Parts: sequence; structure tokens; C-alpha cells
Amino acid sequence: MSSLKKYFLYSSIVVFIGLLLVFSSILFLSKNLPSIEQLENYDPDLVTRIYSSDGKVLDELFVQKRVFTELNEIPEHMQQAVVSSEDRKFYDHWGLSLRSVARAIMINTLSLSYRQGFSTLTQQLARNLYKSVGFEDSILRKVKEVITAIQIERTYTKDEILEMYLNTVHFGHGTYGVEAATKRFFGKESKLLSIDESALLVGLLPAPASYSPIHHPNRSLRRRNTVLRLMRDQNFINKIQYQEARSKDLESVQEFTKRGSAPYFTEYVRRLLEKEDTELNINIYRDGLKIFTTLDSRLQEIAEDAVLKTVIDDQNRLNKRLFNNREEFENLAYLTIYPEDSIKMMLQGKDILYKDLRAKLLVQSAFVALDPNTGGILAMVGGRPDYHDQYNRAVQAKRQPGSVFKPFVYTTAINNGYPVTEQLLNQPVVLNIQNMDGTWVKWKPQNYDGSTGGLTTFREGLRKSMNLISVRMVQQDIAPAEQVKQTAKRMGINTDIRAVDAIALGTSEVFPMEMVAAYSALSNKGVYSKPFAITKIEDRYGNVIKDYFPERSEVLSEETAYLMTNMMQTVMDRGTGGSARWKYKFNRPAAGKTGTTQGWSDAWFVGFTPQIAAGCWFGVDDFKVPLGPGQDGSKAALPAWARFMKAAHDTLEMPIEKFEKPSGIIDFTICNITKKVPRPACPVEKEIYKEGTEPTQNCKLHRTI
Repeated sequence: MSSLKKYFLYSSIVVFIGLLLVFSSILFLSKNLPSIEQLENYDPDLVTRIYSSDGKVLDELFVQKRVFTELNEIPEHMQQAVVSSEDRKFYDHWGLSLRSVARAIMINTLSLSYRQGFSTLTQQLARNLYKSVGFEDSILRKVKEVITAIQIERTYTKDEILEMYLNTVHFGHGTYGVEAATKRFFGKESKLLSIDESALLVGLLPAPASYSPIHHPNRSLRRRNTVLRLMRDQNFINKIQYQEARSKDLESVQEFTKRGSAPYFTEYVRRLLEKEDTELNINIYRDGLKIFTTLDSRLQEIAEDAVLKTVIDDQNRLNKRLFNNREEFENLAYLTIYPEDSIKMMLQGKDILYKDLRAKLLVQSAFVALDPNTGGILAMVGGRPDYHDQYNRAVQAKRQPGSVFKPFVYTTAINNGYPVTEQLLNQPVVLNIQNMDGTWVKWKPQNYDGSTGGLTTFREGLRKSMNLISVRMVQQDIAPAEQVKQTAKRMGINTDIRAVDAIALGTSEVFPMEMVAAYSALSNKGVYSKPFAITKIEDRYGNVIKDYFPERSEVLSEETAYLMTNMMQTVMDRGTGGSARWKYKFNRPAAGKTGTTQGWSDAWFVGFTPQIAAGCWFGVDDFKVPLGPGQDGSKAALPAWARFMKAAHDTLEMPIEKFEKPSGIIDFTICNITKKVPRPACPVEKEIYKEGTEPTQNCKLHRTI
């Protein structure tokens, strides 16, 4: 055999063995790579969004922030920026650009280092989508990328590949995909991106941390301008567009992520979802769910504004008291540690108060608004809007309700067959109270204004919030303590209510949301609607995973609910809630009750119309720190309620509705002094009664001569 033939044979064998090794290596490496089926069923982690009832995105839940957007929703100049910067031959190659490979080999060989990569956009996508490809710099990784890229090119069209790339690539600061990045850096949707903003985002791709516009603005600008130049050179933009975009600064970049709307409510929803995820087989941080809620973003904004205005007024009054009481201020503000002038400026809103002083020096609040007919939460504020924290006082803070608990006492009495004209002596009583150490002491409660008097009706007692009347109702078994406890429990109060005489004064702690829900049963004709926040959960494809519906139960007769509502309307029209009418101009039919605890530690107002039930609490987190003398429910809490209710009804353009009188309630003419059947000489008035409880005895005071 000639030497030429031998050489040809040996060469063929070497080539064959080489091809065999290459083919075997490709087969071996392909075993650990995604199959065509995996490619076609690609299912990335997506952001879960929480929506208000009026369609606003309240917040997002995610591990890696990733929001899927269809290619036709992404501006064309964003797509062009990616192609021009990352893979100019994207529409011409089949997953691997031989020209890029050759250029990279030449540059890296001449420089004796790794200076030039040759990854196509499809190869980058392969690396981003599949962990099995790997991220380490090695020849094996490149081979894996190429194999997977070719599979992707065989499976998808170029537009589909570009769409996946733009939805999966990392832009830094925890964002994945152009939509998430646009929200993070510019606070808007990707379809609103300008040319310079698109170039800025694309400029991040090679090294998001190094080119961050937040941490490295100068580098970011230079990199953005490079992308703009590439777009110009490839005729995606003209010279005028290039010059205009290049002249823009980073003014539109937001340094901090905008906080979601209704933060206390969305955290409440998140905790509810965490209890559901196992049962529903969902992952709220990865599945791209749509969570539809009951909250109305318009009412939420009104609530936050009303609470903030009121809390600032309350804070100013607390400041004035503390600044005039040197000893108390020194103890609460740790003036031996912190400078007095600094603390005063912080309390006046000129700076943020130190965290370890907030529990003792800041006036806090809780506010809840419900739809009384369904129980849907319309608005929720769990603390000061200007000092957001993780403690949701609307559902986590147990505070003494004071006089807002009295309607449970009166409701029990009405249920026991007593009319609203039942009269009791407005005279001092003595209560046995158990201290924290278990000892018992005698306590003589007083009315708010210190007054006493003669016989007083239920209506008058509730209108003026007379402590002595409500205590006598309990002591004389008109509304026994145990029955009052059961009434409150039936109406949705789940905290430990102590069945003692002092129950009449609201000394057992409650949650604000439960108080509002209980009051809403009066508005809803005796039907209690359990508060709920979520209406529906959908998966990323729009399929309904679960619907939520109101849970209702009848807890009072329609007649009892109406009588209580009518008495509480008197509180609004002529009693302790009257300033809502004359000062805040809220003149719709409404019922409500003020509440103040002993020592001025808690101020409440809870009330309702036929359409909305709402309530608020104001106080300092440390209950030992009082708001101060005179800071009762009508002064410290009612303003927030009145501001909200007026604006809420006006904004939603709700029709004026009256509370509907049941057929079992009758109007009856009585003597306005004795509350008996009138004689001809009696001064008379109209009163309402549950049929069968109207007076039958004649007035003995105004006998005719």
C-alpha cells in the first residue's frame, strides 16, 4: 500500500474517531439537557398580583420579580435595542453564529485571555431558562448552550424566542423580565418605555450590578449611550432620535421601589393566602396568580387621608401635653440618652422618630370599613400611614373599647323585651373590680361629665353615653353580664369578654375589625356578615382556582336591630356623635357610638349607614400612655370617621338610603315625661316600639281636673 493511501486511511480513521467522539459527547451532554417536551411546556416563576375591586394592582408577591408580557405589548424600540446590542444577527442564525464564534476565537487567541464571548441571544435564553445548562465559564457549558439553543430554535419562532428572552432575562435589583424591570426602575408599564429608557435597560444586561443606574449612574449612562449608538448604526433609530435620547439624564429612574397600596391590607391578604396554599396546591410567590379582593382603592385612599389628618391633630395635642409635663416627657422620651430638641422636632413631623420611642410617643390608629351586606373589607388602615410597620392594629391590637361596647348591653336588654323608654335611676353605683394581682377593690364609676339625675330612659342613656345607666342595666339583670357576653360573641366578638358588672363599661379588650363587623349586623337588619378580603383566585392563564362568598348568619331579630340602630341615630343627631353633623357636614342617615376608656388611653368611634360600616381607634401603642384629658372618642376618633364617611359616600355617588323599618315596629304616642299612655293634659311625643312592648299604663302625673 502506498504511503499516500496509508495517510488517507489513517486520516479517515482519525476523522471518523473524532466525529464519533464528538457525536458521543453531544449525546452524553444532551442527556442532562431539557427535552423538546420540556421546551414546549416551559413554565417560569411569575409574580402574583393582588387587585382591588376596582381593578388596581395593590401589591405583588414574588421570590424573583418576574411579570410575563406578550411581545406585542413591548415597544418595538425595546426589541430593537436588545437585538442591536446582544445579537445583531439574531434573525439570520439558527442558534449559533459561526461569524461570532470565529471572531471570538481570533480575539481570545491574540489576547491570550477570554475577552470576547460568542453567545447568541438564543444561547443566553438557554442559560437563563434551564439550570441544567449551568452558569460556569467552560467549554462544556458552551457546548450545552449550543445544543439547547438549537433545540429552542427548532421549537420556537424568532418572535417567540425574543418574547421569552425579554420575559426571563435578569435586569438586576431582583427583577426578571422587561415588565418587572420597567416597574422597578421607572414605576410604569413597559409599553410606556421611551427610547432612552429601553437603551438603559438593555445596557444593564451584560452586568446588571456593575451598570446599575442607582449604584453606578455614570457607568449606566455610558453603557446606555453605547446601546443607542448601536441602534443608530444599525438604522433602528435616526440621528435626531439618537441625539435626543442621548441628551436625557437619569431623572426618571426611581431610587426606591414604590410601596404597594394598602400595605396593611395586602399583608393581611398574604397571610390568608399562606393558610390556603397547601389546600389549593398553589405557591403564591411563584405561580403568577391573580388575587382579586374586596378592597376599593378609592375608599382606601380616602381612609388613609382621613386617618393621617386626624392622627396629626391628635399628635399635636399629645405633644403639647408632654412638652408641658417635664417629668413625663423625660421618662417617655429617654431624654438622658436623646437630645430634647431633636425629639421635639421629630414629634412635630420634621424628622422620623427613633424606632425605640414610637411605642410610647406616637399616636397610632386603626381603621376598618366594611360592606355590611356582604362583609367585604372596603378599606383597612393598621397604623399611621406615615409610619408603616408590620403590626396591623386593625386585626392584631386588642384594646379596651370603652363605651363603644355599650350597644351590646342595650341590645341584650332589647332582646329581653325591654322597650327603649325603660327608665333607670341615674345615680351612683358600686362595682367590685379584680386587679391584675387577683385582689378585689370597690370602684364607683361616674358618668363622663360627673353628672347624676333621676329616671333616665335607655334612649337618653345611650345618647349621652351614661355609664351609670349601662351599669345598672347589668346589675339589675335587665342585661345580665353573661347574656351580654353571649350577645357580643354571637355578633362576632371573639376575644375573651369577662362576664362581670364592669362589662357595661367596655373593660374587656377587643379587635377593631370585630367591633366594626358587629356593628354592621345592626345596619344589616340583624344579619352578621363575616369580614372577608378575597373574592377570587385565578391562575396565570385566567382559570379560577377558588371563589369566595359572603358568610352570613342571623344574630338578631330585625326588630331588635332596628331599635338599636334608631337609638344610635340619636347619638349621631343629638348626642356624643353630633359633631359629625355640624362640624364635618356628614348629614346622611347614620348611626354610631363614641368610646373612651378610663384614663384617656383609647378613643373610638364606630358607626354605619345602610351602605358602609366603619370604625376607628386612636391611642398610643403603650396603653399606659394616655392621649390626655379631654381626648375622648368624639374629639380624637370621630373626625377620621366623619371625614371618611362623607368623602366615601360622595366619591362613590351612593344614593341616600334610610334604614328600613320592619313591620314589627310600631309608632306610638306617649307622655314625654312619664313615657306612659298619655292623657289629654300630657305633653306628648312619638316613640317606636317592638309590637307588644308599647306602654299599657296611663300617665298618673297629668290627671285631668
